[in-house]
Amino acid sequence: MRCSLTTIVKQRQPPRSLALRFAHIAIATPHLLFTASACADPPEEATAAFSATVSSDQQYANSLGTVATYDPAGVIDLGGPFFQSLGSNGRSCFSCHRLDQGMSITPSSIQARFTATRGTDPLFATVDGSNSPNADISTLTARRAAFSMLLNKGLIRVGLPIPANAEFTLGAVDDPYHFASASQLSLFRRPLPTTNLGFLTTVMWDGRETTAGNTIDADLLAQTNTATLTHAQATTPLTAAQARAIVDFETALFTGQYRDNVAQELATKGSNGGAAAPSDFLATQPFYLGINDPLGDPRTGAAFNPMVFRLYDAWASTLTGAGPKNQAQQSILRGQTVFNTKPIAITGVAGLNDNPAFGSPAILRGTCSICHDTPNVGNHSVGLPLNLGLTDAARRTPDMPLYTLKNLATRATVQVTDPGRALITGKWADIGKFKGPILRGLAARPPYFHNGFAATLTDVINFYDTRFAIRFTAQEQADLLAFLQSL
Repeated sequence: MRCSLTTIVKQRQPPRSLALRFAHIAIATPHLLFTASACADPPEEATAAFSATVSSDQQYANSLGTVATYDPAGVIDLGGPFFQSLGSNGRSCFSCHRLDQGMSITPSSIQARFTATRGTDPLFATVDGSNSPNADISTLTARRAAFSMLLNKGLIRVGLPIPANAEFTLGAVDDPYHFASASQLSLFRRPLPTTNLGFLTTVMWDGRETTAGNTIDADLLAQTNTATLTHAQATTPLTAAQARAIVDFETALFTGQYRDNVAQELATKGSNGGAAAPSDFLATQPFYLGINDPLGDPRTGAAFNPMVFRLYDAWASTLTGAGPKNQAQQSILRGQTVFNTKPIAITGVAGLNDNPAFGSPAILRGTCSICHDTPNVGNHSVGLPLNLGLTDAARRTPDMPLYTLKNLATRATVQVTDPGRALITGKWADIGKFKGPILRGLAARPPYFHNGFAATLTDVINFYDTRFAIRFTAQEQADLLAFLQSL
């Protein structure tokens, strides 16, 4: 799958504020823009869905309004290696990371691709798209069953072994797809968005592409190569230039909800909402590892500020009137306050309640922002994987495998649908731990959590409400939902 490309090199440096904000990634390569000419066999369906380049003001509709993915330089290149098939199965990065879906993929779009191609799109490769690599795909009916986790929840199968140094063994497997074993557990996970990466503290849900001492940039370069070798089944590694171009493309992108169906434009009346507010607020948002850490900011020494999101502060003094638009905007503003200030008694979260740095409290008093502390972005500003109980046997759905793990020292057992970080470190204490994702662009990429456990943002709110007995009022739930949808 190749395009004849006319290369236009424009050595534009990013704005100074942007360059400073990406200092921890250490990007030096200038942007390359390509114009496609004579694309007889375009990479994936890039040129079928989009033109050769996309202006940064391009918006994409979703059920809640529109989302925008933009590059502050002004143009998004659709001709680089990100959109090219560099492996053996026809896939590209674009297969699982779409501009109109917050740089991830959603079940509705996956189902449309399945219908259009009768399940033969490169996305539907048995290496990780099917429930088992041995699945029968000989007929349309068989393919629909084989790819059910991808079709229904947008989940990719990740195959990882029990580490040789693990503090536990695999006692039993209940795999509805009759494949998983200690040599390769089947773990079903959502593709993380390849945007807003300047705010990353951990690469991959379980941090398996994060190496101590590396910059995020180095980790992303390694992850790009690993993804091509595994997901795209490449027979040779990426060249340094290909990996560099992919990472440069990804790290230049920012994504957020641009417009709400009822509240309408989100960057209005002085707010900093929306994907590309007039000041490029998201792209110029200050960030460094540990910023606003609940244990104290390592650079400034400042104490944690729970008022993490301040996007809509200006609306407190500018909103007037009682029409649907103003009421919706007022709801978003109230939801921001709920996120920042609603008290939560956090209990039973491995990584927090058993963490000596926090004093190992049985109850940790906080708000949503204590785990989503990066200002105006909402991920954790340090690599701190947590176990919220999403993989507990009690929350298992019939389509998920269940693994019984046995502690070698204590003989204790636990049942989970995904051991999470423990498959990387081998540590019993890391079972069920995952990183918290960046919250911007949520509306464009359902379902939610690493395993698609929550089909909607309402389900996300309900999970936390019951998990921690928060007791949101109906108004608080509605307002928090409006705010999360606006990110």
